Amino acid sequence: MDGTGHPSRRALLAGGLVSAAFALTGCTTTRADSPASPSSTPQARPTTPAAAYSRLMDGNKRWVSGNLQHPDRDPDRRQLVAQEQEPFGSVLSCIDSRVPPELLFDTGLGDLYVMRTGGEAVGPVVTGSVEYGPVTGGTPLIVVLGHQRCGAVKAAYGSFRDGKPLPGNLEAIAQALRPAYDQAVREGGADPVETMSRAQVSLTAADLRTNPDLAPLVAKGALAVVGAYYSLDTGVVEVLSGAP
Repeated sequence: MDGTGHPSRRALLAGGLVSAAFALTGCTTTRADSPASPSSTPQARPTTPAAAYSRLMDGNKRWVSGNLQHPDRDPDRRQLVAQEQEPFGSVLSCIDSRVPPELLFDTGLGDLYVMRTGGEAVGPVVTGSVEYGPVTGGTPLIVVLGHQRCGAVKAAYGSFRDGKPLPGNLEAIAQALRPAYDQAVREGGADPVETMSRAQVSLTAADLRTNPDLAPLVAKGALAVVGAYYSLDTGVVEVLSGAP
């Protein structure tokens, strides 16, 4: 520094040259000085129901804590899966904007098949989509994921309770949720909508578990069908049934 406490002209020039050198190399620090990103060191694909389940639940723990890895989300991963995919899990969840499976399980590109319908309503096309991964590619895990304060379930519950059909094709969603409504009425409880939401998860998971095309895979231990419930308040995925 000079006598006034300001950097000398020589120091400023040296600093400028160093800055220019870093700019020319396109980085501000060397790869050796910084830890490898999760995407640059991807984990092996889980091949068993237990391993796939552990991968998802570990990801949810990171989501809850905020210690996210954001794996498999860079151009290298995009190129890797461009020609072929091999997801380790299939998730059937609601369309709710607050429940994106890839985020709340801290997964990335090519990790999950995701089907989203109002209230996890199912029909032949949806069921076929869920079957696709396990039947054609050996995907070892299916998760049926309901959630807290589901608008589709609330609308269907009110429709059945009041005897007023929902408008347009929303009625088709309501009818798909009718078994869950009937179970919720039988069970009762302080919050019938939450009871119905959980019933929808349990019934759908049970139906998939006994599906003619999926049941043989479940029986030999190649596939697990898990029913789970997501808390909007805490971010925690609670397992209701089928954990391997």
